Amino acid sequence: MNYKHYNTPYTAKEKERALNLWRTSTTEFVCHRYHCSERSLWRWKAKFDGTLESLENKSSRPLTPHPNSQTADEIKHIQDLIRRNPNIGLNELYGKLRLNYGYTRNPVTLYRYLRRTGYYLNKPKRVPYKPKPYDTPLHIGQKWQMDVKYVPFECRTTVVRGDRHFYQYTMIDEATRERFIYPYQDLCGTSTVDFVKRAVAYFRYKPKEIQTDNGAEFTYTRETKTDKEHLLDRFCRINGIKHKLIKPRTPRHNGKVERSHRNDNERFYKWLKFYDFNDLLLQMQAYLKRSNNIPISTLKSRDCKRRWLTPKEKRAELLLLDYGVVE
Repeated sequence: MNYKHYNTPYTAKEKERALNLWRTSTTEFVCHRYHCSERSLWRWKAKFDGTLESLENKSSRPLTPHPNSQTADEIKHIQDLIRRNPNIGLNELYGKLRLNYGYTRNPVTLYRYLRRTGYYLNKPKRVPYKPKPYDTPLHIGQKWQMDVKYVPFECRTTVVRGDRHFYQYTMIDEATRERFIYPYQDLCGTSTVDFVKRAVAYFRYKPKEIQTDNGAEFTYTRETKTDKEHLLDRFCRINGIKHKLIKPRTPRHNGKVERSHRNDNERFYKWLKFYDFNDLLLQMQAYLKRSNNIPISTLKSRDCKRRWLTPKEKRAELLLLDYGVVE
């Protein structure tokens, strides 16, 4: 089998064209044109019987086994071990071959042999996880998502002293994507309850359900091992609000608030510089007003038309359709 200068074998059609050109041109011209040798042209001519099938490339696999390939005894030992231990791993198989049969080959050689013989193809493949469709509420006040993020240290000027963290609490209504954010200097249950009260005052309605992750500021974890009721759970129980916890280490279940945090990094914290907590509070309030008036592609009208509504516009639309209230 001959190859061109870019290591690609000649096709039967290219060989036929070269032979047809050879009838009317010189050998040097044909060899230069198709990047082949004169010996190749004579060999193609001897094989050619007028059909393209005669010029098709044959298999390049050698007829005799390679001198360094697995011997018959080695193959028998490998097959016997696999038959006796169907679920054996590569490391264990290689170790048994070395200890019991004096196997001296490289582990990569054994792995390639198993791949070539189809040993790994018979193993069941791991089924990839397919997330279930998320049921987003269509009415206002059905469910809120809440989360906390650190205010980046890079946003602090030299005037801000100390290593104390600042935290941004975020609450988002799933139906309207309207958000409420507020900074705190402490990450605890007291700050969480205070933030929920401020969110209810901001939205001017109480939700039926609040969804959070399993952080210590939202609930007591298993490691805490206490029967004491968390401050947020107590507040939700008194006010008739359901507190739903997502699956641990699965932030995609709180995807709307997590996505809004990424938007905050791109739109706000990338350019933010504040001097103290009061300065951060003022700038965050201005950004909140701005972010709730940015159109979102996922917000559509009730007739499912592709309208890029802002959270404020979606809130006004749902209030008008559901309650007949005009803000």
